[in-house]
Amino acid sequence: MASPLHFGSVQCGEFFEGGFGRMLCGRRVMSFFLRKDARKFLKRKDSDAGERGRALEDLRASLFSELRTSEGAKRLQQRICGPTVALSFNFLISVGIIMMNKLVLGKVGFNYPIFLTFIHYIMSWGLMAVLNAFSLLPAPPPAKSTPFSSLLALGIVMSLSNGLANVSLKYNSVGFYQMAKIAVTPTIVLAEFMIFGKTVSYQKVMALTIVSIGVAVATVTDLEFHFFGACMSLAWIIPSAVNKILWSNLQQQYNWTALALMWNTTPITLFFLVALMPWLDPPGVLSFHWNFSNTSAILMSAIFGFLLQWSGALALGATSATSHVVLGQFKTCVILLGGYLLFKSNPGMSSICGAITALAGMSLYTYLNMLGSHQQAAAAPPRQSSFSSRKSKLSKEGSNPHGENCTTETV
Repeated sequence: MASPLHFGSVQCGEFFEGGFGRMLCGRRVMSFFLRKDARKFLKRKDSDAGERGRALEDLRASLFSELRTSEGAKRLQQRICGPTVALSFNFLISVGIIMMNKLVLGKVGFNYPIFLTFIHYIMSWGLMAVLNAFSLLPAPPPAKSTPFSSLLALGIVMSLSNGLANVSLKYNSVGFYQMAKIAVTPTIVLAEFMIFGKTVSYQKVMALTIVSIGVAVATVTDLEFHFFGACMSLAWIIPSAVNKILWSNLQQQYNWTALALMWNTTPITLFFLVALMPWLDPPGVLSFHWNFSNTSAILMSAIFGFLLQWSGALALGATSATSHVVLGQFKTCVILLGGYLLFKSNPGMSSICGAITALAGMSLYTYLNMLGSHQQAAAAPPRQSSFSSRKSKLSKEGSNPHGENCTTETV
């Protein structure tokens, strides 16, 4: 026979025969679970759950607090999206947007490149408004830290750069469009030298020259262009170069993040795109026949447009304007070689050799950039160690405030 159950000093087996006994035993069981040690156990469980909840709340609060300051948002962007991630993201989106815009302007028959650019920025403005409504848009730097003339100039050159690029893509082939990009590289180098006094080493100049020659040879077989489109390509070169320089400078010098800068310059860009429409778009945009097919293609192009602007801003904030242009040339060569290797297209031996030459120049340019970065990193630790040794000496003497000041100095 089973032994009776014991809860404290009370036996419950003798009460199991009747209903009153079962009820009394239930009370004894409850009193056992509500004893002091059981209450401590339950309290500890509640405390653990509360600590986990507070940890999640602290994590969410720290994320929102970083987004509410320009410095925190900039650090968050640098942690999440470094140069490799930003350039890879921009590379993939750039390939898609060229094909999508060529589809919209060609097969779909939406012959209004400026209005298409306007739709892109309207979509970007709407998506960023949603992020702003949920307090997910990074905070901009203080208004006095950045001159309004810089934001105005960026908004103007963005409208010219993107609008004229789509006009050029409408009238010219993709090969001629890529050929025009070659002139952007020396324009950026010259503009940065004139504005910021920035110089480029002789080795990098040679690497960029090899890249330009290779891309020119690779795309020479696809040079279908219209006279008006060629004029638009020439007019696009300077705004495109200035656009990349301003994007890179404002993010690296004034602590702007990509999304915050887009949010503050998009209204200016929209205003100037509206001013460009009567001059560069053909008449009849209001009579365009909208249906599900062409509307879906245009909306997909607009989504790609937002992602291209965002990824380009991230890449320019993480690298430089020249590196971003070299990435565009790399994209051209990869498309050409990929078509030859995967789809058995035959662009010609000269184009293949030109693409390989351009890739060799890009590899040399990337190596020189990495070598310069490693040299700067190697020069930094000795000074950092001197700061740390000075801090340890001061901490031994009990001078903690001075030690903290040593750690905040930049190298």
